[in-house]
Amino acid sequence: MPTYKSLVAQTIHYLSRPHEKILTNSLEIPAAWKGEDIKDTDIWHTTFSETEIKEIEFALEHSKKTEKKDRELLKEDFPLPTLAKKIETWREKIANGIGLQVIKGIPVEKWSLEDSERFFWCLGLYLGIPGAQNEEGDLLGHVRDMSSTSDTSKARLYKTASKITYHCDAADVVGLLCINKAKEGGLSRIASSVTVYNEILKIRPDLIPLLYKSTYLDTHGEGGKANYVKVPPCRYVDGKLQTFYHSDYFRSVRKYSNVPDFSKEENELLDLYDEIASRPEIYLEMDLQPGDIQLISNHTVIHARTDYADHEEVEKKRHLLRLWVSLDENKSFKMKRLKAVSKFSLMGSVLSSRVKYRLNPPKVQEV
Repeated sequence: MPTYKSLVAQTIHYLSRPHEKILTNSLEIPAAWKGEDIKDTDIWHTTFSETEIKEIEFALEHSKKTEKKDRELLKEDFPLPTLAKKIETWREKIANGIGLQVIKGIPVEKWSLEDSERFFWCLGLYLGIPGAQNEEGDLLGHVRDMSSTSDTSKARLYKTASKITYHCDAADVVGLLCINKAKEGGLSRIASSVTVYNEILKIRPDLIPLLYKSTYLDTHGEGGKANYVKVPPCRYVDGKLQTFYHSDYFRSVRKYSNVPDFSKEENELLDLYDEIASRPEIYLEMDLQPGDIQLISNHTVIHARTDYADHEEVEKKRHLLRLWVSLDENKSFKMKRLKAVSKFSLMGSVLSSRVKYRLNPPKVQEV
């Protein structure tokens, strides 16, 4: 049986953020970084050593002997006796530090795609609990341009070569493993949502309360669900500011006739948020190379992507694997999250009595 969260369980876990009060002062914590300050430092990236790669490759071979499918694997099926401790430090940095970790050096050029997928999935098991990324239960996303092979008129943007504006995914952590890079473009752009918040406090403190107001979000009716839900972008408790932001989906929701128009202030907030995050001194831009892994917190980091031109050869086309992971928390914060669940609702509907089960699933959680 697999160890992973369903899409529902993962979304509830991520969006059920405890809240105490509106933060009215600048938050000076490691997660409040600016790209210009950290771009030339090594606090956010590292490289696998030859010894560590050998340890990973041994774990790959060991896992194959179990004859299990990827989603059936447990951590003990992929033994990382030395790397496990280092992964713990990465998890801590993502959850309570700068919210970012890039690791270089996975030899994807000599591995099969199946080996890359298995390794990345098992890395997720060491970080926390991986989760489904759509209603079909896909656990590893394939980020590539599908416009030449399918109708993408209603496709999610990661299946195209178009730019993607700043947003968060509905999981504590999103990870990318680069298999192939684009011929040109496709740069990853990330920014600290804590820094953006601090800047809004300086410029337009009158707009801050709107970040705590439930805001309409376009779901595009995925999975047969309602076309929109209401989600507060920010929650604050115990010195933690947790932000969910989605520029495109906050804006496109207005296409529905029964969604009220945004107020002048709400429009100003979205424009200001995007403008601040797009300042060169604020964001950190990176050109992920084959074998690079990017892990970011969806609570303290927003991410975007530039558009790109791809290679003609199919085997060279841009291709990244995507992983969503839920993190465990200390007992105190987990109890506050449980209380927040009872208040969390989608379109004003009360969640079922199974919420606590979904939030704290047993070791095995089926999609």
